[in-house]
Amino acid sequence: MSGRGWTSLFRAQSMRRWQSSSTLPPPISKFESLSDNSRRFAFALAGFLGGSAFIYSLINPNKYKMSRIKSMVGLESTGKELEKRKLTSREKRFIKFSSVEYEGQIYMTPQDFLESVIEAEPKPRLKRRKLGDREISALKDNTPDMAGNSDSLFRHLGNKGIISYTEYLFLLTILIKPSSGFKIAFSMLDQDGNERIDKQEFKVLESIFSSAAKERQENQNLEDNDYGLQKGHQVDTSLLVHFFGTGGDEELKFSEFCTFMDNLQTEVLHMEFGEFSKGAPSISELDFARILLRYTFLNSEDYDNILERLYDRLQEEKGITFEEFKDFCQFLNNLDDFQIAMRMYTLADKPISQEEFSRAVHICTGKTLSPHMVYTVFQIFDDDGDGLLSYQEFVAMMKDRIHRGLKNYSRQEGWEGFKHCVKKEMREAS
Repeated sequence: MSGRGWTSLFRAQSMRRWQSSSTLPPPISKFESLSDNSRRFAFALAGFLGGSAFIYSLINPNKYKMSRIKSMVGLESTGKELEKRKLTSREKRFIKFSSVEYEGQIYMTPQDFLESVIEAEPKPRLKRRKLGDREISALKDNTPDMAGNSDSLFRHLGNKGIISYTEYLFLLTILIKPSSGFKIAFSMLDQDGNERIDKQEFKVLESIFSSAAKERQENQNLEDNDYGLQKGHQVDTSLLVHFFGTGGDEELKFSEFCTFMDNLQTEVLHMEFGEFSKGAPSISELDFARILLRYTFLNSEDYDNILERLYDRLQEEKGITFEEFKDFCQFLNNLDDFQIAMRMYTLADKPISQEEFSRAVHICTGKTLSPHMVYTVFQIFDDDGDGLLSYQEFVAMMKDRIHRGLKNYSRQEGWEGFKHCVKKEMREAS
């Protein structure tokens, strides 16, 4: 018999084997036996469950993927093994720049902190330096009290000091706070209203900034899995010694607190300015633009176009002094007030002129920007050269600047942008 014949015979026998000899009609599925209304309800329920699963996978993509993998290999969590929370951008940056460690907890040095707000990457190092009790004691003795505060304090301390993660968040907040917010921040600490705070009152504010650490503790074993950000032991950091003395029994005055904030802002600005001035009293307008745009989410083509446009529009290079640079950066710390003033002034969000811009800055900060500074800013951000500024786009880009690229203001597009919007709406609805 040919190969084709054998194949036909095998198929016929297989069909006879699986065919039923019963004369009953074919069975009817439970779904087909339902009424039309019941079928519609079943379809709606299936759609709802499928849509809910889809939304959940968008909001928790890693959790969804991990649960699938665990179920496939038979390692589904029993409820005790909770998922490890992802690190925030600030946590990642603190871990990346921290260069010292004490009893399992990592710390920044004052020099590490300055580099973390100025540089994109830390300096190369083999590993973190581990400190003992003797080194910690020496660091306390090396830290000056408030009488020795200056706008070069952190540079003077260098690597001879330690800053915890909660203090890192606190110091970052100081860098973006307006002068009008200093009183509010101090009042939060000054629980008894005597214009002074002690060490324990100061730690009240630190507990606010450690909310992320508390959330992490609720979701995992803190001692084992917190990357050394928050350990259980207590140590007097350089900031605590500077504020409250080596014994921790001194009090911090409101005026001293304001001076510390202003000096820290000035010190960071000095470092940014000095990176381009190289010791000169001023920087070029192009370098000023580079400083403003370095933390924004511009692609390289748009970045180059802005610098080229500024170069073509400048009639002569006058330069930007440090005082002009500092005044403008302090205005950026009042960006929210500026945005409110512009909304009330323009009503319809119309572009503004240089005179209107200068007046709004003066109202928000009490300082007057130089005409050359205002002219330079407009040449940087005025797209079509009509002498007017779209303040919405200006505000969005400058918020990236003051938060130094660690915050994203809805600049995502496409699929990532869609997921971002879904997450935001779900959080607001909950």
